[in-house]
Amino acid sequence: MTLSPSIGAPRRETPNTGEAAEVSDAIEFLSTRRLVVLTGAGLSTDSGIPDYRGPGSRYADQAPPLRGSTPPGVMTFQEFISGPEAQRRYWARSHLGWSRMRRAEPNPGHRALAAIDPDLLITQNVDGLHERAGSRNLVALHGRIADVICLGCRAVTARAHLHERLASLNPDFAERWSDLAARPDGDVALEETADFVVAECEACGGRLKPDVVFFGENVPSPRVGRCFAAVDEMAQVGGALLVAGSSLAVMSGYRFVRRAAKAGLPIAIVNRGPTRADDLATYLIGEGTSDFLTSLADAR
Repeated sequence: MTLSPSIGAPRRETPNTGEAAEVSDAIEFLSTRRLVVLTGAGLSTDSGIPDYRGPGSRYADQAPPLRGSTPPGVMTFQEFISGPEAQRRYWARSHLGWSRMRRAEPNPGHRALAAIDPDLLITQNVDGLHERAGSRNLVALHGRIADVICLGCRAVTARAHLHERLASLNPDFAERWSDLAARPDGDVALEETADFVVAECEACGGRLKPDVVFFGENVPSPRVGRCFAAVDEMAQVGGALLVAGSSLAVMSGYRFVRRAAKAGLPIAIVNRGPTRADDLATYLIGEGTSDFLTSLADAR
């Protein structure tokens, strides 16, 4: 056992196989404390949605985690707004990916977090599974893939409705590419998109975009402020920050861990594979999120 350099609480580490005694120590520590929880793509892998950087993912060989970089093949906001060709490519891929992602169901980890009911649940995921599992105090940091926003009039509409419109405009398109697997951000790897017809906003004819934060966009400041305030409150009341299923490779989530460490707040990280904040963790658990969170919910 060593001391975390900024926290002063014992830092315990388990290998990826997990050691029951160490895991039980972390669960005992967290079971009596108020919590802020930060989740990432690794939380949804048990629902069949792949992650970017966990073991077995497309980019697992790029560990240690890419710090703030855009994963290969992911469209940035700047590229999306560059013109019709980029938007056609995005919507063709996303139309196919949404067909698969919308069928995903909450897994035991999602349900356990709903039962734990932390002071605040911060998710970097856009799949909406925390909401469907019943989590209440939630900040969807990057938005929800189930919503669509017009870049012209800013009207927000349901993705399910857009999906029906795109299916009507592009008959048989989904069937032609039914063998392509969904990627973490809800699209597929597809290059032949030139014949795809993009739908416009029904209200103003403007460009439609999923109501999510793309790489290259900023998370809305009210969301960030609410998360910082929750972390600060945990430091004042003797709580803890629990990170579940995130490599913390991008700043949007990593900044809350940095804030917690600076405030002396204990940090528990549960993730398969290394994270950007391993050196800040009070407890570092290298196992799956579903089992750990279910055990934690039972202990509380």
